[in-house]
Amino acid sequence: MSTQEIDRYPVGPSKGTLVVKRVFDIVASAIAISLLAPFLLVIAAVIKLDSRGPALFRQDRVGQTGRPFRICKFRTMIDGASRCGSALTVKEDPRITRLGAFLRKWKIDELPQLFNVLAGQMSLVGPRPEVPEYMAFYSEERRRIIFSMRPGITDYAAILFRNESEMLEGEADPVETYRHRIMPAKFKLYEHYYRNIGFFSDLRLIVSTLAVLASPRLLDWLNVEHDPSTLFAPDVVGGSTGKCETIEQLRP
Repeated sequence: MSTQEIDRYPVGPSKGTLVVKRVFDIVASAIAISLLAPFLLVIAAVIKLDSRGPALFRQDRVGQTGRPFRICKFRTMIDGASRCGSALTVKEDPRITRLGAFLRKWKIDELPQLFNVLAGQMSLVGPRPEVPEYMAFYSEERRRIIFSMRPGITDYAAILFRNESEMLEGEADPVETYRHRIMPAKFKLYEHYYRNIGFFSDLRLIVSTLAVLASPRLLDWLNVEHDPSTLFAPDVVGGSTGKCETIEQLRP
């Protein structure tokens, strides 16, 4: 392989780093499940009372090495929502239930994914697992990088695109906007994470996720909004004035 070919591919984490990462995932997810078990049961019961259908929502996603798995989330939409709309949701999506809007706002619907982490299908930190139909839009080279990592509950993209449904609201074709503007930007964040996987970077992202839920202003304090991973080239986000430094500039 030539030097030019080697430079095309970012250097990933060492095996030792991945072992530490997995041990942390097991310990942290097991502790979190134990502590949150009563809360999870209450949320499940309230979902059942709020609308017809199961408390949990399961969906096929693409995991490490391209292997499919079933992601587990609290149901936030009407039962059978997948049969009457796309996999993407916008802010005022009529399929979202009253309780579901609250769960989505505070990311409570993501908590059952702790079981996916414990089972080894996901990590606490990593690129968000994509549905198969959208994963197919990535190039083979980009899929190779994404498939080398366990998908995660949170990462740079999850933090900076936390209001993705609002960004898609009002778009004539949300799917095209997601494909051509958001997906390329997210990949830049995935690639940045791939280059910097480590225990402390994971810990920083977990703390950042919890902090931003409390107050988005804490992003400045945590130095996430100004991280190099948030700088995108104009051809990626469709701009024409150079780099953009904040997620607001990614809005269509």
